Amino acid sequence: MAKISELLANLEMDELMEAVQQELDNGTDPLEILKAGEAGMVKVGEMFSAGDYFVSDLMMSGEMFKEVGEMLEPHLAGKTGEVLGKVVLGTVEGDIHDIGKDLVYIMLKSGGFDVIDVGVDAKPEVFVNALKESGAPLLALSCLLTTAYDSISNTVKAVEAAGLRDQVKIIIGGGPTDESVVSYTGADAVGDDAQSAVRICKEML
Repeated sequence: MAKISELLANLEMDELMEAVQQELDNGTDPLEILKAGEAGMVKVGEMFSAGDYFVSDLMMSGEMFKEVGEMLEPHLAGKTGEVLGKVVLGTVEGDIHDIGKDLVYIMLKSGGFDVIDVGVDAKPEVFVNALKESGAPLLALSCLLTTAYDSISNTVKAVEAAGLRDQVKIIIGGGPTDESVVSYTGADAVGDDAQSAVRICKEML
């Protein structure tokens, strides 16, 4: 599994996809493959912070990780036949990061949730409309920028203004988010990582 992390960290696309397919053929748990990919993304982040990688490298690694997720998704979804509930998911307005959101999407799907992904840089009304159309009782907001905290708050207020707040639980997540951000924005809970996000969503149903 270390090979998958290394290939992603080294931005070796073709070799990475071959390695993922080989692990699947060998019967490796797709969740373990996903975790190896996540570890590779951590390495990419460290190399970027050290000045060894540039923004273009970050973007490329994100695309690679997304392709790994797409390859694994059918196998992850097949791990449970039960649909636990619906979740509206997206990155808030002013933030275009999607790697963390995509990981949460994959983990929620594998955990038995029907996920409505509204994408990145999503305005409050986009989340509200998705909640109305889907009837989802859960809203998961991703944020990697501290400057986007107000966007989380505005989204929570928009849910309240639409008369949906009593029926919808709101979970936030992303690098800088913590309990203080929950208090600041009016959300209900924060997930430290994708696994905890799934656990919290299950607890909130």
